[in-house]
Amino acid sequence: MTEVRKIVHLSFPPDTSGKPVVCNIARHFDLCFNIVKAQISPREVGGMILEIYGQEESMQKGIAYLKEHGITITPVAQKVRRDEDTCVHCGVCTALCRPQALKIDSDTRKIRFDSEKCAACEMCVTVCPVHAMETLPDDGIL
Repeated sequence: MTEVRKIVHLSFPPDTSGKPVVCNIARHFDLCFNIVKAQISPREVGGMILEIYGQEESMQKGIAYLKEHGITITPVAQKVRRDEDTCVHCGVCTALCRPQALKIDSDTRKIRFDSEKCAACEMCVTVCPVHAMETLPDDGIL
């Protein structure tokens, strides 16, 4: 079986926002997840950007489970790219990168960008003083 990684935006209706549905995809479908961003209040509409990892078949079942609970799922159709020529290696982006896709190399003191770890939260795009980080469309289909 194939291991897959998807970054999705979940929109929770009021009756689902207080339920442990995201936790249940880990328990019932053997999926791992990383909450990139969330704003959810019980009995109110909520939203979350979630990075999900797991086997393809489990992923499909987990996504179907979320939809059954009234959660709207939208793929985060973007990637973040760094322009090597523009980057001045100031390190501002590394402080905000939760998945640690941006790190300072201790030997060279230059910023390294691991696009595979990037969750496309766009925090680095927002704070980069020289605009070396940019958002690009992705053709990911859910």
